[in-house]
Amino acid sequence: MNNLDANVIRSDLGKAAAARLVRLEIFAEIDSTNSYLMQQSAPAPGKIHVAATDNQTAGRGRHGRSWQSPPGSGLCLSLAYTFALPPPNLPALTLAIGLAAIETLRELKAMAVQLKWPNDLIAMDCKLGGILTESQAQPGGAMTVVTGIGLNIDLNERVDAILELDEARRAIDLKSQVAELPDWNRIAASLVSGLSKAIVDYEAGGFAPFSSQWSEHDWLFGRKVTIRTRGRQITGTGAGIADDGALLVDTLSEGRQRVTSGSVVMTGAREPG
Repeated sequence: MNNLDANVIRSDLGKAAAARLVRLEIFAEIDSTNSYLMQQSAPAPGKIHVAATDNQTAGRGRHGRSWQSPPGSGLCLSLAYTFALPPPNLPALTLAIGLAAIETLRELKAMAVQLKWPNDLIAMDCKLGGILTESQAQPGGAMTVVTGIGLNIDLNERVDAILELDEARRAIDLKSQVAELPDWNRIAASLVSGLSKAIVDYEAGGFAPFSSQWSEHDWLFGRKVTIRTRGRQITGTGAGIADDGALLVDTLSEGRQRVTSGSVVMTGAREPG
């Protein structure tokens, strides 16, 4: 079943996103919207190419994980954008995209969504969605970035669906977070508008305009966490992020640690106070 209509999505886009959009493709089934866009010709600098589906058969998460959801239960949407020059601090773009997704979901009346560094959308301590950002250098110094978002829309009681094969966290859907579920096309159009604006803002000002917003949505803050980085694990308490988007972890033995790349492999309850 395909819940998406390209013409309806186009008509619902904000003016800025509509002006940037050069191609919008809807698939009844596809292996991965991110993989597809990574294989296509890059859009011109400042323009966007969007691919979306509600039936992704070989979705990917970070570090080679698989992203799976039952057909017709979620939206998988990827957006390709070409920067005229590589943006500074590219890893933090994923965090900016996450904040833009939060704002979009708020506009859709989902008010209690949080972010788990660096790329997960969390509601009621369960996984609502995830973000994957990939980049590809272009001739002349330009860089194309493909950002994909997987969002559970209506699991229809399939809440035990496994989204990433090495994650034990239960899934939750947008339907459970709103009084009335918006039309899927409106959700897609809102995400395209919000995410494309965030990318353009990031190109203009980097992560600085976004960094102060993170604390309001930081699911890891105050929680016991274990982070797997290259060659070691760090265990401590989430302490927010640095100005450049690095995760801060307070440890007993080594003080405050900065994590710029890694995976959260274990979380505990938030500490009181």
